Amino acid sequence: MSPIILWPNGAPGEIAGAMTEKNATKETDNKIDNKPVIRITNVNEPTITLYSPKNNNTGAAVIVCPGGGYSILAVDLEGTEVCEWLNTLGITAVLLKYRVPVRPGTVRYQRPLQDAQRAMGWIRYHAAEWNIDTARIGIMGFSAGAHLSATLSNNYTKRSYDVIDEADQVSCRPDFVMLVYPAYLTVKNEGDRIADELPVSSHTPPTLLIQTEDDPVRVESSLYYYLALKKEKVPAEMHLYAKGGHGYGMRNKGNGIDQWPQRLKEWLQTIEVLKTPK
Repeated sequence: MSPIILWPNGAPGEIAGAMTEKNATKETDNKIDNKPVIRITNVNEPTITLYSPKNNNTGAAVIVCPGGGYSILAVDLEGTEVCEWLNTLGITAVLLKYRVPVRPGTVRYQRPLQDAQRAMGWIRYHAAEWNIDTARIGIMGFSAGAHLSATLSNNYTKRSYDVIDEADQVSCRPDFVMLVYPAYLTVKNEGDRIADELPVSSHTPPTLLIQTEDDPVRVESSLYYYLALKKEKVPAEMHLYAKGGHGYGMRNKGNGIDQWPQRLKEWLQTIEVLKTPK
């Protein structure tokens, strides 16, 4: 399906033509599983692209947020490849191309959060058209995209932009959240205090965390975020692996970390987003 422009009259705060979206991939970039990673940047026209399952549509849907340090988007490694896998589970996947890089004078998540809120509302408002259950729409992110997913899961009671249509008047709260090697969840130099933009409460959606002990982003951020969820009695599950580093997506690194998608599938069955096989 062709991408859908999220903001018909331009994204909030953006100047038309101020930057040109480009592929920032370089020959010298690290390859994952011997394959390059497509990196795009200068996104000022956010879009969503729907990937519908060809068979066995379960009615569940997941917005997928690629990572890239709020500088680029790893659109294949943490985007299209994930969407295609979710389709095999009977899940409608929605690839969110949010605004990067960070705009001068703004906090890194400000405009991406607007895009995520808009995307969740749009999907829920149009759910019937895509055979999506409005009570089973989640969000999934990687690295910075996981931070964005967590930020949306704790900032949904009010839009962070002026409402523009009926899609902005329905709930933008995710029904479940999946955070894969998340970044920025805590403030390191303040004893791993939970970041201010993540006011975890009993209303934070059920959350899954995936990370490795050798992740340079620091596994402690996931540990403390899990504890914050536990304190508020939010249903949460965490899987930690010994090796894998950061930025592996769903590609095989041959050290066990490639099993995390199976854990995610099982968790979706546990929280009854997917049916458990009899």
